[in-house]
Amino acid sequence: MYGDAARFVQAVIAAFLLFVGASPSFAETRTIVAYGDSLMAGYQLKPGEGFAPQLEKALKAKGHSVRVMSGAVSGDTTAAGKARMAWVLGGLKAKPDLVILGLGANDMLRGLPPAQARANLDAMIADFKKRGSKVLVAGMLAAPNMGKAYAAEFNGMYPALAKKHAVPLYPFFMKGVVANKALLLGDGMHPNPKGVSVIVQGILPSVEAALR
Repeated sequence: MYGDAARFVQAVIAAFLLFVGASPSFAETRTIVAYGDSLMAGYQLKPGEGFAPQLEKALKAKGHSVRVMSGAVSGDTTAAGKARMAWVLGGLKAKPDLVILGLGANDMLRGLPPAQARANLDAMIADFKKRGSKVLVAGMLAAPNMGKAYAAEFNGMYPALAKKHAVPLYPFFMKGVVANKALLLGDGMHPNPKGVSVIVQGILPSVEAALR
C-alpha cells in the first residue's frame, strides 16, 4: 500500500515538473528591449498604443512570459542610440534577453552617410552581444527620393550586419504600413495604433524565433 502511494506521489511530481518545463506561463519572465526611434517610441500615441506595449500583449497572448520595455527615443539617429546605450542598459535591473534594434530612419531622413550609420549599428550589435543579449535587427528602407546609390548602400547595410554578427533580421520594420494613410498619423510617416498593430503582427514570428 505504501509503495503504491509513494509511486503515485512520484508520478504526480514528475508530471508537474514536465508541465512546468513545457508551459510558457511557468517559465522565467524574459525581458525584451525595443531600442529605436519614434517609430518604436509610440510617437503621439496614448499609453498602451505604442510598439512595446502592443508587442508585449501579443506575446503574452501566445503564452510567452515576457516584459517588453521601450528603449526608443524620438528623433534618435544611430549615433544618438549608440551614445546612450550604457545609460539605458545601466538603468535596467537585469540584462535584456533580447534587443530589437531599429535605428537608421533618422540618419536616412537627414541624408547622413550610410557608412556612418552602418558603423554605429555595427558597434551597437557587438556591444549588445558582448553584454549577453540576443539581437534582432529591424531593418529600414530608404525613401525613393534619396536616389538609387544611397538606397542601395543604406538598404544593404542591415542584411550585411545581420550576416556579419550572425543575428536574425526582420527586413523592414514598417512593412505593410508605409504609404498606407489608414495606418499612419497625419504626418504620413509615423504609425497610428492600427499601424503599430500591423507592425507587431508582422515582426511577431521573428521575435518568437529569437526568443527560442
